[in-house]
Formats: sequence, C-alpha cells, structure tokens
Amino acid sequence: MYYSKTLIPTLKEVPSDAEAISHQLMLRAGYIRQLATGLYIYLPLAWRVINKINNIIRQEMNAIEAQELSMPVLHPAEVWQKTGRWHAIGDEMFRLKDRTKRDMCLAMTHEEIMAWLAAREIRSYRDMPQSWYQIQTKLRDEARPKSGILRTREFIMKDSYSFDVDNEALVLSYAKHAEAYHKIFKRCGLTFYQVESDTGMMGGSVSHEFMAPSPAGEDEVAICPNCGYAANVELAKTLPEIPQYEDMDFKEISTPNKKTVDEVSKFLNFPPEYFIKSLLVISNEEPVLALVRGDHTLHEKKLTHLIGNFRPAKMEEITNILGVEAGFIGPMGHKIKIIADPALSTGVYISGANKKDYHAKGIKPNVHFHALWHDIHVAKDNEKCHNCQTPIRVEKVIEIGNIFQLGTKYTEPLKAVYLNSKGEEKPIVMGSYGIGPARVAAAAIEQNHDEHGIIWPVSIAPFTVHLLPLNIADKQTMEVCEQLYKQFNDNSIDTLVDDRNERPGVKFKDADLIGIPYQLVLGAKSLKENHVEIKNRKTKEITKVSVDDTLKIIKNDYIEKKR
Repeated sequence: MYYSKTLIPTLKEVPSDAEAISHQLMLRAGYIRQLATGLYIYLPLAWRVINKINNIIRQEMNAIEAQELSMPVLHPAEVWQKTGRWHAIGDEMFRLKDRTKRDMCLAMTHEEIMAWLAAREIRSYRDMPQSWYQIQTKLRDEARPKSGILRTREFIMKDSYSFDVDNEALVLSYAKHAEAYHKIFKRCGLTFYQVESDTGMMGGSVSHEFMAPSPAGEDEVAICPNCGYAANVELAKTLPEIPQYEDMDFKEISTPNKKTVDEVSKFLNFPPEYFIKSLLVISNEEPVLALVRGDHTLHEKKLTHLIGNFRPAKMEEITNILGVEAGFIGPMGHKIKIIADPALSTGVYISGANKKDYHAKGIKPNVHFHALWHDIHVAKDNEKCHNCQTPIRVEKVIEIGNIFQLGTKYTEPLKAVYLNSKGEEKPIVMGSYGIGPARVAAAAIEQNHDEHGIIWPVSIAPFTVHLLPLNIADKQTMEVCEQLYKQFNDNSIDTLVDDRNERPGVKFKDADLIGIPYQLVLGAKSLKENHVEIKNRKTKEITKVSVDDTLKIIKNDYIEKKR
C-alpha cells in the first residue's frame, strides 16, 4: 500500500488524557481514535494488526479442531434469566427492550447462548467432544474505561466453548485450549504467564488467566522464580515473613485522635507488622470482623469467597454492633464471626482497645481472641511461595486471555443434556475460553516500544516492510522502489511505500513511530552503488545490501521471525 493513499494520521504531541504507553502510541501513530468514553475506532493500521492476531487465533483454534461460527450480539433476557446471571450481573450489562417491550441485552459473553445451542444440537455421547468458537463484538458498560483499548465498553473477543461427556473429558479439552493459547501468544511475540485465577462471574471449578507483564496492567500476579507457581494475587497463597516479636504484657495505652495504623505506629514507635487491622464488614447474612496484619491489605475477593458479597460497615453500624468508634476497634471480646489472616496466628500485637482514644498492646492470638483462620491478605513482594518457600515477586500484568472449567453451571439450567451409552440422560460438561485480540495488540506495544515509537513483533505488524524512498522525484529511486514493492507483494510480504513528498527526517520519524519491523531506505547515492539500507526497527541495526539480495534477506529473516 502507498502511504499517500492510506489513513495514517500521526500526531506530534502526546494526548493529555492518555496514560498507558500503548494508548499514547496508538493515538500518536494513527492507529485509533476515540469516539466516546470507552469506544474506539480502529483505523487501517490497527485493523490490520487485529486481523493478523485473529488469523493466528483461527489457525491455532482450527488446529485443535474447534469450529468457527457466529452468534448474535443481541440476546433475549430469558436465556440469561434461566442461569440467574440476568439478576446477578449488575450495571455492567447493557439492557434494553425491543419494540414489543421484550427484555433484551447486549452480549458481554456467550455461555448462555452456546449452551442454548448445545441443548438443541447435541443429543448423544457420540456427538462429543465438540469445540465451537467465534471472534465477535462484546459490550460491557464499564464503570471506569481507561488505558485506551485495554479497558473499553465495546471490544472484540475470541470466545470458544468445549462440550464434553464428563469432567475427565473436560480436562483434556481444557489442556488442548491451554496449549493452543501458549502457541497463539508466543506467535504474537508476547512474554506471558499462565496463572491460577478466580472464576468470578463465569463460575466453574477451575480457571486460569494468561497475563502479559506490563506497568500498564491493572492486575497483579505472584510469580515464584523457583518452582514456577503463578497465581493472580486474588488467589495467590504466600507465607509472609514472621518478625521476631518482643513479648509484651497486655496493656491499654492512650492514643488520642490516633486511628490509623500509620498514625499509631508513629505515635508508639512500633513498625506496622506489630499491628492488627480490625475491619468490620456486613455480608448478606451477618456482620464479620476481618483481621489482617498492619502491613497487609485485606483482599476483598478472598474474603468474598468465604462469606459471599459484603460491604464495609457504616460508622453507625460499627458503633451499634461493636460498641466502639471506628479507628479503635480491636479483636477482643466480640461475639460476631471473626476471620483472621494466618500471618496473625503467632506473635504479640497492638490493636484498638475497643475504647475511644485507646489502643491495647500485648494482644495474643488464641488468648485474647479466637478466629477462623484463612488467607485474606494481598500477596506482597518477597513473601514466600507456599510450595517451596522461595521469595515470590509480584508483577503488574495485562490480562490477554482466560480459560474456565465451567462444568454444568450453564448446561443444567438450560437443559443441555445428552444420552450416554446406557441410555441415561446426563448434563453436558462445558469449558469456556476467551482471548482479547485488542488486548494482545496493546500488550505487544507495552512490551515492544522505545522513546521513538512502536516496535511491532513481525507476526502481527500491520506491514512487514516499510519502503522509504528519500526523493520521490528521482526516477531511479522510484523505479527500484516499485521493483522491490512488486517483489515483496509477489512473495506475500506486506509492504508500505512512503510515497509522500516529505523531508527524509519526517519520513524517518513517522516510520519509527508506526513501528513496522523493517525499514528499507532508498537514497540516490546508495542506489548508484546498487545498495539499499535495511534498518531493523527492533535492534536498530542498519545493514547495506545489494538491491538484488534485498528480497532474499528480508524473506529469510521475516520467515524465521514469524515462526
């Protein structure tokens, strides 16, 4: 394609509202434009990237015998009502009524519709296993869209679904998808981890996420460099370092107007790990006092797994239930359920004295309070792996894919059943598997860029070669340019020709910004010697090669890197 005929509206300045590097560079390099909050237009370069990612996905899905289909984006409410998610999902779901006043929704995902289809098309154990997939638009009324195409209200998703006779067969389908995902993300040029994750609104028994490390990530994972244990911090099991606590007799201490751990820690000159944070929450069934160490943070999802949905107690509820003002709550003497993090199971602590303007020191677990012990803290850097006791590291990551063993969560309510070899009716066992192609693209930029712009992996770059004739008025330059352009196209190597009448500096700057892997510079001086310059965008290495060898060199290097 020719630059002059392609929509590539580059920008000189970094947009003020763009924080993530991928967002900044996609705007500056003319890949995307924002229509409204969380809604983006994919311009030609970006759409080429998305299609290349989708092609890789299709190839690997087809390789495990998954079959592509397409499902509607608009769904009748009754299908979602049968699984309970119509009511369980909150404001994130776009709901509407059609002209007959029938409740409808816009698809966030397609578990219900796939199970609905399976209920009508799968009859016998002989019909399975089956795997169906689509690359489809999804919509979620995201409360806080941010980071460009990483967190949007409308997005593209590859979602696939497996249908098996039992859990053992599901495990095999799950493993096939996991292996395919490893191939997809490697081919897309990403560094990534497969980590244990929370099943969330999807449900099921087992799930994993595929995470690409990036400072722009909103998730965090705990990684053990020794045994390979990897988990989202929502689930990560770690062993905090236990300090050498000094023994203290139980004693109340005046701490006027000092409420937070930080304030009392400085006032009493004790480090935060000597403190207990006592947090009153209200679940759907009862109030619960959650205890974590002073240097730790309560992980809300871990607690949700134990007590269901909950909210922080209001000021007046704290007073009514515990008889104490917020900021001076201690774990002693309460008759409600107490859940404590195991980091508090040994040691001697300081916490609220359940009396205004007082704290107590010398608090001992199983002496001054009793609790149910569960890991409810957010994993931190250098805590020990629960498998091998090696210090873990916590990294920010972008979620690029997920896989779930759903079991019969959707097939039972939608009556998706089959007859087994004995003629018995059994529910179909499902798996669900998602990839966000736009997230893959954004993660690739986050992991592959420099101060000048994007550095695309060869396999998903919008073009492989960027031809840069320095003087389009020079006849010989343009003849060689057209010759190379034809050769590359004939060999299925996508090529962009910068045929603009611009200064070389402008062309070089835009080329680095756009990030096409190979820049071929055609100047009158070098062409007199029958040479062109090849710049590798990633290594920045510049090589002079003869015009006649250019195709062979690019082709060999390109083919090698695309594998």
